[in-house]
Amino acid sequence: MTENFFDTLSLHPSVLAGIRDCGFATPMPIQAKTLPITVPGASVIGQAQTGSGKTAAFLVAVYHRLLLTPRPTGQLECDPRALIIAPTRELVQQISENAQGLGAHTGLRVHTVLGGMDYIKQRQAFENGVDVLVGTPGRLIDYYKQGVYSLDKLEILVIDECDRMFDLGFIADVRWMVQRMPPMHERQNLLFSATVDHRVQELAWELMNNPELVEVDSTNTPPDRIKQSVYHLAREEKFALLVGKIRRWMQTEAQLRVLVFTNRRDGCLRVADVLEANGIPAMALSGALSQKQRFEALEAFKQPKPPIIVATDVASRGLHIDNVSHVINWDVPENPKDYVHRIGRTARAGAEGEALILASEETVEYLPRVEETIGRKIDVVWAEPEELVADLRFPPRRPREKRDFSPNGSRRNSGPRPGGAQRRGKSSQSSRRS
Repeated sequence: MTENFFDTLSLHPSVLAGIRDCGFATPMPIQAKTLPITVPGASVIGQAQTGSGKTAAFLVAVYHRLLLTPRPTGQLECDPRALIIAPTRELVQQISENAQGLGAHTGLRVHTVLGGMDYIKQRQAFENGVDVLVGTPGRLIDYYKQGVYSLDKLEILVIDECDRMFDLGFIADVRWMVQRMPPMHERQNLLFSATVDHRVQELAWELMNNPELVEVDSTNTPPDRIKQSVYHLAREEKFALLVGKIRRWMQTEAQLRVLVFTNRRDGCLRVADVLEANGIPAMALSGALSQKQRFEALEAFKQPKPPIIVATDVASRGLHIDNVSHVINWDVPENPKDYVHRIGRTARAGAEGEALILASEETVEYLPRVEETIGRKIDVVWAEPEELVADLRFPPRRPREKRDFSPNGSRRNSGPRPGGAQRRGKSSQSSRRS
């Protein structure tokens, strides 16, 4: 693609100014293939791996359309013209940050709603007007049921990381919201996902008007630049090898940025605590932590000398994290596609990376499915005695979490599921207009 690709799309000047500010010279493959379809107003299903530029692909199309057409007659300023739904708080925050950068010259108002942040403040922000609303399903539905905003005249629907929506059990929420929108042929629909399996395709044809499918890569094949290895260990040896490996990297690697993935939230917290107790700066990133703690961990990971981040799969999807040098799978993931997304955090933008699996008796049974998914055997490496740290320190265990959390690292709403409440009563409507 030539450097003037974005100019060939006849984009609104304000959108082009944002693209220049963000330093985009040539498009990413998903942008090059979807924007010629979406800028004229057609719907699309875009499949590409995390970090491939999907966010900018749909934001450019959204901004361009909103700038070319006026706000629908009779639509209140608090009602969004475009809705972007994402499955995790971290991804919503990332989309919002990208939206602020790309839309800096547009004058369009972007509002972000997500759990774990100031509830009243987010609610009151609708009064300032909303053009683009970005949020997680639970908080979006919460405000909708209160009559804070309407979807009656929505022009654009974006569903990001759709396959993750299925994994986290949010598809019923998405369907509930779509039922409150104009018919599919009266809105533009953009669906993006790292994988487009039969579930995603069926949902797309249910919610979208004749979308075009665009695929730019194979999500089951990690880049060749990633060196993959598996260590077969007894459970009691894992901490000794983990600490030994990271200590050695800290001495020999000039730019060290390590992600450790665990299958469970309690394991995530424990690994981070043990690393800290052994003199290795580490922070946990899981659904068991507050939103403030999770954002702090992500910000710390962007610093020149970041701590080790120990995460559940909430961090492996949808987040663009640059310059990750090593990925360690503390557990073999139960879902083999999660392995691909985990190690996809490294070897980006032409760089090289290393991915390790610490396979013990607890999760080694999942290894054959991982190898079948990626189409190759992972090299087996046996730990040398000198690699195992002998003087490990183990801190006291944290108190057991008493709150009710769902699987996959996300807290579920204990209130009624969508469908049980009326969409918007007369009293709510009158109060919004007074």
